[in-house]
Amino acid sequence: MNKTIDFFKQLKIRLDVFWQYKDLLFNLVSRDIKVRYRKSFLGMLWTVLNPLLMMIVMTIVFSTLFRSTIENFPIYFLSGNLIFTLNSEITNNCTYAIIGNAPLLKKVYIPKYLFPFSKAGSALVNLIFSLIAMFLVMIILRVPFLPTLLLLPIPIFYSFLFSLGLGLLLSAVTVYFRDVAYFYSVVLVAWNYFTPVFYPIDILPEFAKNAMQLNPLYHYIDYMRNLILYGTFPSIRENVICLLMGIIMLVIGICVFYKKQDNFILYI
Repeated sequence: MNKTIDFFKQLKIRLDVFWQYKDLLFNLVSRDIKVRYRKSFLGMLWTVLNPLLMMIVMTIVFSTLFRSTIENFPIYFLSGNLIFTLNSEITNNCTYAIIGNAPLLKKVYIPKYLFPFSKAGSALVNLIFSLIAMFLVMIILRVPFLPTLLLLPIPIFYSFLFSLGLGLLLSAVTVYFRDVAYFYSVVLVAWNYFTPVFYPIDILPEFAKNAMQLNPLYHYIDYMRNLILYGTFPSIRENVICLLMGIIMLVIGICVFYKKQDNFILYI
């Protein structure tokens, strides 16, 4: 009983500290976005243009050259790419979240978790603008806006939890082992091909379909497409799987980060 009370007391203290630094977190997110598009003529317009240009290229390649028969392929691709990009942007940027801010951490005290959180926040902002691009394509292609679109925050939330947890883990481990950042860039490429972003899962052999169930991004992308293209709400079982994957990864990321953060200053 006492341990439970102590846990909630510590949790309240952590949340109070987090709330105390909310303005700084907002400024860090704003800084990340400004730095990304600094000296760019089109600026944040690229968050809309980038998915549109990617969609055009992939549509030409798969609809023309490979004779893809996927109905509404542009939306099929965009809905999958949005989730995969959210994950890759959060995790890839988080690998350098601590070591990239070493000069600042050496001068003043700032809760270290704010840096990976800011990377996740800026990626979430980019996702919102990318959703605008997808909606524009839906209007142009006359894809119906189904009522289930209102539920889009659910798979985005699940994916965000998972990506933030993995990002916290990577940001902590990279402080001690710089090679992790380079290795993870290769993992992302392989992960992209192992995730049905631009191809249907039906083309895979049976063993690959079974292995795909272990890929969290497959579940989040499939959830997204069910809401956007098919107007169906995934089962309670699928919701539990998506949520558990996100929570487990987040807990692992938080535990590793908090256990290692006190020694960051010795390695950065």
